Amino acid sequence: MRLFNFVLGHFLDDLFQRDRSVGIATNGRQRVPHIGPNKIGRRHATPDLIIPANTGLRTRMPFHGAAQVPFEGPLIVPFNTQSHGIHDADQFFGIRISGPGRRPKLFHRTGKLAGFHHVARLFNLGKGRSAYKRQSKQGGFQCVLHKIRSFPLVFVVCASASAAELPAPLTDNDFIAFDRKQAALGQLLFYDKILSGNRNIACATCHHPTLGTGDRLSLGIGEGGEGLGPERTALVDENRIKKRIPRNAPGLWNLGLKDLHTLFHDGRLSIADTYNNGFNSPAEEWLPEGLQSLLAAQAIFPLVAQFEMAGNPKENEIAGAIHDRIDASWPILAKRVRVIPEYGRMFVEAFDHIEKPEQVTIAEIANALAAFQAIEWTSFDSPFDQYLAGDETAFSSDQKRGLDLFYGKANCASCHSGKLMSDQKFHALGLPPFGPGRTRRFDPMVRDVGRMGESDRLEDSYRFRTPMLRNVELTGPYGHNGAYPTLEGIIRHHLDPDEMLQTWSPEKAALPDAPWLEPIDFVVWNDKREMARQVLFRDISPIKLSDEEVSDLVAFLKGLTGTSSVAAPPFGIPDKVPSGLPVDR
Repeated sequence: MRLFNFVLGHFLDDLFQRDRSVGIATNGRQRVPHIGPNKIGRRHATPDLIIPANTGLRTRMPFHGAAQVPFEGPLIVPFNTQSHGIHDADQFFGIRISGPGRRPKLFHRTGKLAGFHHVARLFNLGKGRSAYKRQSKQGGFQCVLHKIRSFPLVFVVCASASAAELPAPLTDNDFIAFDRKQAALGQLLFYDKILSGNRNIACATCHHPTLGTGDRLSLGIGEGGEGLGPERTALVDENRIKKRIPRNAPGLWNLGLKDLHTLFHDGRLSIADTYNNGFNSPAEEWLPEGLQSLLAAQAIFPLVAQFEMAGNPKENEIAGAIHDRIDASWPILAKRVRVIPEYGRMFVEAFDHIEKPEQVTIAEIANALAAFQAIEWTSFDSPFDQYLAGDETAFSSDQKRGLDLFYGKANCASCHSGKLMSDQKFHALGLPPFGPGRTRRFDPMVRDVGRMGESDRLEDSYRFRTPMLRNVELTGPYGHNGAYPTLEGIIRHHLDPDEMLQTWSPEKAALPDAPWLEPIDFVVWNDKREMARQVLFRDISPIKLSDEEVSDLVAFLKGLTGTSSVAAPPFGIPDKVPSGLPVDR
């Protein structure tokens, strides 16, 4: 179907578009403004555009399927094509259309250029309607014969175009440079329960390095629980928890990437100027000033979430302040931290603008937390990263087959794309629903509507953000609610969601024992009307893979696991924290 749409799109473009030009970003994923030949100068050595000259073309050409045709390193060739008798498509020098790319480059690229030339001639890419009519009148039977003869090349070129290109390797330049002194301070804060309302849970409780920076639970237990990871309990009697955390605790790997612009499963935090403070966030215009990164902005929200770290109303001053207004609690937390002498001294040493502890705000706490997380869990030393850097021995044979599937037949890279292995967009996968859900404020259902809860757009129903994949082997269970305990399970769900829903059972969910919560755990799962509604929203189509191919994909994903970055992070778990509270180990 993708092949048919690709070919049909080019054909329709040729029939209905006038005076077109090609303006394609070098990553092939978005169109960019056209620059005319008269504006080309010597400084355009590595441009982002391919511009046919003297073709009477206008500003943009809607190049069908641009998202599936990555263009890398195109050149501008500003000569008169018609006087030289050269077809417009011959200006596409440097194009790379297909992906995994271990073929002999000379023959592979020559074949692609020749094939693309003939296909472009077949559909007259880049010509206006008037030029097309002139050619039709002049060509006659020879034109028809050329099209018939060239038609098989359409399938050859389009088949290679359906494979995604391997991303460039990650480097240090892809990450924000954070301050090490601030990171050392952030390490202590991350493991210190002083930041929770009742002083009984730390950031590390649900994002622990021994658990892959998660908690190994489908839906975890936040404030009020006891223990760590799968051993964490919900307590009993008057101290028992009132609600499970509605979504799976995500891993914290590579959150310092410069290109990262959206966080949380529903994307409710993003870099934007919606409220004139640099972020679109749940705090809206009340977001504190001085947050230096997206990760710093994210760090302050678990602190004020009732069931994560803040606690219930009337239990502590933090929870009480939140119910007044979200920003009322952050000054209380900042004061609680800065009055501890060791923390006060460290803030003065780590931040140039802080001269005395009384100046510390929640922004400095958040920036320190962000610095620690970004430095501690930067990871791009996996076999996959070594392979991208040119070491073909880094991957085993099954991992190489899995790579070819990931960037080809299995279509994984249509969403898990680029250096981040995520398009940072939202997709409906139809995962088995359970738990309390995270829905809009006045929705009476316990369902989780995903992105719609943030956007209020019906088309965003049940869509969730594409996660990054480095160290994915360490971060199970998988899915926004941790529905699948294994990589094989989540892969098979992507291949055929409806079939997997028929075989999924509640026993696969890793939920801490809480009998008083069980009546609502699977309300949606047992609601035939809601399940029928969710089936209507699917952004993926079934793909047939053999069991061996699925195993190869699993092997590839395990090849994304870091080596020394995982085994020996820069800071580790502290022996103690300045508050004197116990550290989860």
